[in-house]
Amino acid sequence: MTRRCGLVAVLGAPNAGKSTLVNALVGQKVAIVSPKAQTTRARLMGIAIEGDAQILLVDTPGIFTPNRRLDRAMVKAAWEGAEDADRVVLVIDAAAKVGPRVEQVIEGVEARPEPKILVLNKVDIAKKEDLLVLAARLAERLKPEQIFMISSTTGDGVADLKAHLASAMPEGPWHFPEDQLTDATDRMVANELTREQLYLQLHAEVPYSAAVETEKWEDRKDGSTVIHQQILIERDSQKAIVVGKGGARLKAIGQAAREAIAEHLGRKVHLFLHVKVNPRWDEDRGLYQDIGLDWSE
Repeated sequence: MTRRCGLVAVLGAPNAGKSTLVNALVGQKVAIVSPKAQTTRARLMGIAIEGDAQILLVDTPGIFTPNRRLDRAMVKAAWEGAEDADRVVLVIDAAAKVGPRVEQVIEGVEARPEPKILVLNKVDIAKKEDLLVLAARLAERLKPEQIFMISSTTGDGVADLKAHLASAMPEGPWHFPEDQLTDATDRMVANELTREQLYLQLHAEVPYSAAVETEKWEDRKDGSTVIHQQILIERDSQKAIVVGKGGARLKAIGQAAREAIAEHLGRKVHLFLHVKVNPRWDEDRGLYQDIGLDWSE
């Protein structure tokens, strides 16, 4: 059997649904998702298989106008994710207006040499007449090889997109074992799953001002894993929000994260969280290295 393998960069503005789409194409959760924008921080690869093809999906951070070092590193990672890709998939939220952020991404993708696929996402909640106008306008600008109208949440249209990507991959050996779903380490995934709970359970600006890092990881002889993580935040006032009354919020975050990490690892997990205030955590070179971002920007 002739095998195929190729790289697909998934680009878009924050909250376009890129991570949900990558999870849907892989068939299992590999990227964290939340209703909040800018959930994805680092480039993460999801590995999808369709017939004889292995599709390496680079889920990139949303592209936006960066202000601080972390923002600049995230945007740089997004554009770098598209370099040398066999296909660039541009994901557009079809239910939202094309504002300055989306326009910024379209302009960037327009100039790229890689073959493009346009994905209009969230069609289940978009107005049909607006959808057709948007598709025609973007087709003229981007000259994509194909346009797909999908809902990554319901799964509509995802199978057709996956089949097209598989047929577009160049011939060559697979880069990863058949049962591997992501290139992220277990430690990285554990950090991300805890950070996902910060996005899901906290409100206002706290998730954007927070990071998670693993301090200790121990695989025990009884088959379980002990993980100590610290949640880094910028201000004392945020600590009270994360911890909650009598520690209730931190306990809820820890319980949900522990269950998600245990499901990912396939074994029992003992998770210990503590909160540390560090106004300059986003200047920590080691933390950038842990999440695969370039500190130098």
